[in-house]
Amino acid sequence: MTARSTHHNLWAARAGDLALALICLLGAIAFLYPFAMGRAETGFGQAHAATAPIFFALLGPALLALLIAELSAGRLNTRILAVLGVLTGVVAVLRLPAGPADSPTFFFLIILAGYVYGARFGFLLGALALLVSALLTGGVGPWLPFQMFVTGWMGMSTGLLAPLGRRLRPGGWGEIGLLAGFGYIWGFLFGALMNLWFWPFAPPGELGWTPGSGLVATIRQYAIFYAVTSLAWDAVRAFGNAVLIALLGRLVLKELRRFRNRFWFTVAEDAAA
Repeated sequence: MTARSTHHNLWAARAGDLALALICLLGAIAFLYPFAMGRAETGFGQAHAATAPIFFALLGPALLALLIAELSAGRLNTRILAVLGVLTGVVAVLRLPAGPADSPTFFFLIILAGYVYGARFGFLLGALALLVSALLTGGVGPWLPFQMFVTGWMGMSTGLLAPLGRRLRPGGWGEIGLLAGFGYIWGFLFGALMNLWFWPFAPPGELGWTPGSGLVATIRQYAIFYAVTSLAWDAVRAFGNAVLIALLGRLVLKELRRFRNRFWFTVAEDAAA
């Protein structure tokens, strides 16, 4: 590899890191800006009615920029990109039998793929799979960009778990237990984060957000809302995540690693060249 190509890859890698950081910042703004407005719009129908299209319009090009930067940096190649496309389709299909508050049938694959292929791959898979599944199921609405952010964070965070997993035997029960526990936590975390896309717009009351509340009071209000409305559904999702990873994790990890080892390669140039 020449010095020029190395320099290009370095800048492309930095561009990819910046793109992912900006996407995460955009997601944080999307979820949190209503709390800075100082008022709550009553009625769930008003939740992000004007701003959701803006966030979606920004998220699409940002994901494309991240994908191009990863390819330019050499952290993705065309074969791994094909794997991303296939897994996106599989996750979208697995979501079709979605039950109340979303079933856990597709979360486990995002978690395992992010763990094997890395944080950026996991983010792209989570975000793109939710987009495709929404198009298949007619689930396009103001909630869609928020679902894309959260499932992207799910895949990304699993990639960050990989260094800890390297200390464990690949496919062993220690690794499976680690991932199952991680999936169990994300069963609750997914619901807790997704509620925030509409909670600030709930009608004021015991379960709604009171504008002007301090941080501690707001957290207390949300904890009550979450316990009453979402905890039971999220417990089912968390249990499903853990069970599916425990039952299918070893086989799926083996296949994901086989494709990674087969399709990912580096070229060692002749020293005399």
